[in-house]
Amino acid sequence: MTNLATFVNPIAARAADPWVVKHSDGHYYFMSTQRDILTLTQSATLSGIGEGRRKTIWAPEPGGRYSHNLWAPEIHYVQGKWYIYFTANDGGGDDSRQVCVLENESADPMEGQWTWKGALATPVPGLDGTVLQLHGQLYFLYAGYGNFPDYGSAVYIMRMTDPWTVEGDHVLLTAPTLDWEKQGGMAINEGPVTLRRNGRIFLVYSASTTWSEDYALGMLTMDEEADPMSPSSWTKELEPVFRKSVENGVYATGHNSFTVSPDGTEDWIVFHALPAPGAETSLRATRIQKFGWREDGTPDFGIPYGDDSTLVVPSGE
Repeated sequence: MTNLATFVNPIAARAADPWVVKHSDGHYYFMSTQRDILTLTQSATLSGIGEGRRKTIWAPEPGGRYSHNLWAPEIHYVQGKWYIYFTANDGGGDDSRQVCVLENESADPMEGQWTWKGALATPVPGLDGTVLQLHGQLYFLYAGYGNFPDYGSAVYIMRMTDPWTVEGDHVLLTAPTLDWEKQGGMAINEGPVTLRRNGRIFLVYSASTTWSEDYALGMLTMDEEADPMSPSSWTKELEPVFRKSVENGVYATGHNSFTVSPDGTEDWIVFHALPAPGAETSLRATRIQKFGWREDGTPDFGIPYGDDSTLVVPSGE
C-alpha cells in the first residue's frame, strides 16, 4: 500500500491576497500582499510555496506616488515576458489607489531586472488588476471605486494595446448589489480572476470587506466565444460559490487564484482566510485545496477544510 504525502493548511502564514502561477519551467511562482515591498517565491511544489526560494524583487522609492499600501501583486507571463501587476498609492485613501506594472525580460523571473512600466490609466481609481488573453486580444480587469449605490468597488474590464497600456473606456461587469456582497461596512466586488475550462470563462471575484467573516467568492460565467466587453455575455451567480465554514473554523475566504497540480491532472484553488470571526487582517493566511467539476461543466469549490484537516498533496508531488 502506498503512503501518500500529506499537508495541512494554512501553507503560508500572514500571506493575504495569494497569487500562484505554474510556469512551463515546472516551477510555481507565488506572491502575496506584504504592504511595503514585493516578494516573489519560487517552489518546485504547490504545497511547498510557503517554504520556497524567496526574493524581494521590488522596493518603491520612499515617499513616492506609489510607495504605500502595495497590495495584491500578481505575476503573469505575457507575450514572452514577465509582468507584475500590483496596487499602490501615496498613503492616502481609495481615491489615490492605482494598479502599477513591472516588466522583466529574463526567462527566470527570479533573475534579471524588474523595470517600472507605469501606472495604468484607468477611468477611476482602483485596485486588484489582472489580465486575460482571449482570441489574440489582451484585456485588463480591475476593481474600481464608486457608489453602486452604496460606496465600494465594482469589477470592470478594459482592452489593452500592450501589457502596460489600457485603451478606451471600461465596462462594468459586476457591482455589489446583493446583501452578501455588502457585509462589513462597504459594498465590495474586487479581486477578479479568470478560470478557463469546458468552453467557458469563469470570472471569480471577492465580495464584502476583507475584514468581514463573510468575505466570500462570487462568479460570472461567459461562453469563451462571446465578447467579454459586453455585460450581456456574462451570467452572474446570485449566491457565493465559496464561503466561510463555521463548522470547520475557516472565515473570510476570498481573494483567490487558480492553478494545477504538478502533473496537470488536478485543479486547485489558492485563497486566504482568517481563523476566527473578527480576527486581525494581519492573520490572513494562504490555503490551498483541490476542487472538482459538476456535470454541467461548472466548478465545484466545495467548502473550506479546517486547519486540522490532513490533505493529500497535489498529484505529481
